[in-house]
Amino acid sequence: MDTYVLANPKLASILGGLVADAASLGLHWLYDPNRIAEIENKSDIVFRQPNENDYANVSGFFAHGNKLSGDSSGYGEVCLLMLKHLAKHGQFNHMVYQLEYRAFFGPGGEYTGYVDSPTRQTIRTLLPLNAKSFPATSGADDDQMPSLATVPIIVATHQGTIDSLMKQVEEVVRITNHNDLAVSAAKCAAALLHGILMGKSMSQAATDALPLAEDNLRLLLEQALILETLDSIAAANRFGSACHVSEGLPIVFHIAKCADDYTSAIKANIRAGGDSCGRSIILGALVAAHLAAHNHANTGIPLPWLARYSKLMMAADACQAIPV
Repeated sequence: MDTYVLANPKLASILGGLVADAASLGLHWLYDPNRIAEIENKSDIVFRQPNENDYANVSGFFAHGNKLSGDSSGYGEVCLLMLKHLAKHGQFNHMVYQLEYRAFFGPGGEYTGYVDSPTRQTIRTLLPLNAKSFPATSGADDDQMPSLATVPIIVATHQGTIDSLMKQVEEVVRITNHNDLAVSAAKCAAALLHGILMGKSMSQAATDALPLAEDNLRLLLEQALILETLDSIAAANRFGSACHVSEGLPIVFHIAKCADDYTSAIKANIRAGGDSCGRSIILGALVAAHLAAHNHANTGIPLPWLARYSKLMMAADACQAIPV
């Protein structure tokens, strides 16, 4: 398979996250690695058309019956929404973004598909209010993986100091996830991606990012980094594969450190089961950025994967309008 690594690591991080989410959609929230292995023995597990039969009689939640192969999950839609926001306005505007978020995910909005708990609660908060009355912390007290969905966009487009980056990450996260653990996970992930974009190795950037994680999360991330051999299923058994950042982010750290290429990383994430889409955006961003930064031209985002992402042109147009 031909592969292509974008020369600009920031662009690679953006598209790496969006493509990884779409690639993972077909088996999202299937919690049985054995069933996933059975499927992989017969067909590819990336860009799989969502099929309720895949979830029959095993642990899982079939949420994407109205989606087609190449579509994004709700996580991917949030990531793209932030990208379009920055492309349109040039910088982050808290109230305007909340208006756009409400319009997109709220009643009568463009989004169709499963709406997770933090999104539902955020919409309930924003829906009855005038924009001038929007609270800065409109999010749910929820520590799930939607809190990381915008991180690649924020990091790739930020042009200030690391302190101002952390401030912006917290501001954005608390719009949907007003939760200290979610904020600390997002800051840690953002610091890791920022380090990679500054040219650090994956291991060094991960080590440097650890102090930003909340105490218990930091211990889990340290344990994930100790694992030397790529085994995402074992990591999922150890840390859990559900939607909480304390489960998802350690798996991301493990795969990002151990995977040799983008394709292997995304497939390993899908094989782990559970909230694969929730993990995929930050994982795809990290791996694609690292490969681009270190000129591993034959191990990046496969061109056919880029072509199968249904909103590639929309994302590409937005990327042209932002300062990366």
